[in-house]
Amino acid sequence: MSDNNPQDPYAPPPIPLPESFESFRRPEPPPAVDPFVGPEPLMAAEPVPAMTRAMTGGAEDPRRSFEGSTIGVNRVVEEVVAWLKTLASAAVYATLIVTFGFQVARVEGQSMAPTLADQDRLIVNKLAYRLGEPQVGDIVMLYYPLNPDKSFVKRVIAEQGQQVRIVDGRVYRNDVPINDDYVPMEYRSHDDWGPEVVPEGYYFVMGDHRNNSSDSRHWKYVPKKYIIGKVQLRWWPLPAARIF
Repeated sequence: MSDNNPQDPYAPPPIPLPESFESFRRPEPPPAVDPFVGPEPLMAAEPVPAMTRAMTGGAEDPRRSFEGSTIGVNRVVEEVVAWLKTLASAAVYATLIVTFGFQVARVEGQSMAPTLADQDRLIVNKLAYRLGEPQVGDIVMLYYPLNPDKSFVKRVIAEQGQQVRIVDGRVYRNDVPINDDYVPMEYRSHDDWGPEVVPEGYYFVMGDHRNNSSDSRHWKYVPKKYIIGKVQLRWWPLPAARIF
């Protein structure tokens, strides 16, 4: 049987030929790894929330909860301390203002009518007479000389060294009648007093309601140290508010 006969049962199987000789090339070895240079580890700046919850069984990280609650408490404490400091500062300023600056006062009675009425609210300037002296005509707040626990509001009529005389309710200062047009006729008195000279360091005061006022005609003179301050403002009632 011919060698070219494909039907020859004794013929060896055909050897497949490679498409190219590349398949016979030895494969290249993998690049060598430097034993002193390891791969850079993958690290997170802080624990991953999902991983943390997975490690704690789904619960929040207890350290985070503790830190958060601590920060919240610290903020509350800081706010409370800040408010306390503000209130303390306000109290100090108010004390200084009342002690050395201004004072709120209330009129009781009609001795200064019609200039001031009962229950009028006033602002008294206590600093005025720390820097200067009471002047004739000033409306002042003073301690009652016979009982310093009480305070009155009166008008300065004369100061030290001046002579005061009252004739039938008409007031004379150094023998010159004072201008008291602020006293209506129905508020005038008809008494006589003096003449007397006001001592050094003292003042003669009277209420504008001459026939309904307890003043220097009854308890003499007021020492300078008993004069609290000058009535600067009537702020209540609002329709009658005015500066003196």
